[in-house]
Amino acid sequence: MAEARQMRLGIFVQAAGHHVAGWRHPDAIPGGPDLALMKHIAATAERGRFDMFFLADNFTTGYAEHPSSIGKFEPLTLLSVLSAVTTHLGLAATASTTYAEPYHVARAFASLDHLSGGRAAWNVVTTSYPKNGAVFGRQHPPHAERYAMAEEFVEACRLLWDSWDDDAFVMDKALGSFVRPGTLHIPDFEGRYFTVKGGLNLPRCPQGQPVIIQAGSSAPGQALAARTAEVVFTAQNNLPDAQEFYAGLKAQLAQHDRAPDALKIMPGFMPVIGETEAEARALFAELSSKLDMKQANTVLSDRLGMDMSGFELDAPVPELPESEHLKSRALLLLETARREGLTLRELCHRVAASRGHLTVIGTPVQVADVMEQWFRQGGADGFNLMPPFFPGQFDAFVDQVVPILQARGLFRREYEGRTLRENLGLARPASRYASAMGRAAE
Repeated sequence: MAEARQMRLGIFVQAAGHHVAGWRHPDAIPGGPDLALMKHIAATAERGRFDMFFLADNFTTGYAEHPSSIGKFEPLTLLSVLSAVTTHLGLAATASTTYAEPYHVARAFASLDHLSGGRAAWNVVTTSYPKNGAVFGRQHPPHAERYAMAEEFVEACRLLWDSWDDDAFVMDKALGSFVRPGTLHIPDFEGRYFTVKGGLNLPRCPQGQPVIIQAGSSAPGQALAARTAEVVFTAQNNLPDAQEFYAGLKAQLAQHDRAPDALKIMPGFMPVIGETEAEARALFAELSSKLDMKQANTVLSDRLGMDMSGFELDAPVPELPESEHLKSRALLLLETARREGLTLRELCHRVAASRGHLTVIGTPVQVADVMEQWFRQGGADGFNLMPPFFPGQFDAFVDQVVPILQARGLFRREYEGRTLRENLGLARPASRYASAMGRAAE
């Protein structure tokens, strides 16, 4: 008898909370570079049998930025520490293909995979916001070019991860052989944007290769995901849109000889939990009342790719010209605003809360009901959880919602394996050279 399909869960960690005013709640730990809080969140996620702990990243800072965008740890440094205090939890981080080099990224994530015993995942991003380029003294590339760069970057990293065969490091003292001859495959990669002509200086990853995550929802982003990604983080705030995205992206996998289950689609999801629906709504209203509109406008301006501070807040959301930035998720926000007749102020409040992701306000049962509906009706393979603040709202989810999902047979009670791939139900990729040698030996 085939096992029932299981929901996948990630915790999207923003130390100050995902709601712009989340850090101001009396029960919130304000955030910042707080290692004790990060350890608590990781321990809670592992206790709740979550698949992964996920960190986004950004390069710019300022007074009006989202509080979680400033005063934060570098993601891979933090995940390396957390690898020593967790045993099953996947450790995922963002790294840009526009403002990095393949060798550095491949080496860092391979190191994390070894440190964690096979739990590393890389969220491949092209960096949407033009202001990030200033930090590196570079001109921000156009949208299409950023995705062309990403395609090359991922391929170069995969070549680097296959630098050594799985059985290369024999370390035979008697023979004096540290590595087996013929097991090194030095990449000779030369693309339009990146060149790599040297191998990685550590053994092949426990997972073969770290899990690849992708978050782009535009046509180029979906095409890249269909070819390269194993998990997709996405942003839909209603079930019909989620079902359309899910079916469309899964259908593209066949073009690359990939099975539908080889890619897990996990929308962002903000639950606001109370013992009663009235209590949950009062909590959300309290957060909204503490909102700094300048910060909210900055977050919305970043999402839309243009300064919205000059528009009337209580007028309908204005028509905006399509731009290099105004793609996929930005268009989804504008379509939602027009469909629901939102004012600019109302859209600011919505984006400040969850940046356009699904928000459910209610009891643990109501939250679980929505998750089950999306999961069973073709909207998601799981969710990337975005609590409004930490640790209380995440603790409430693990203590109150997870047991409901488990009782309904939707979510695991124990981890299936030790690596992230095993727990996600993803195959360990064989080295391309091992496949070639196998064919040659036939």
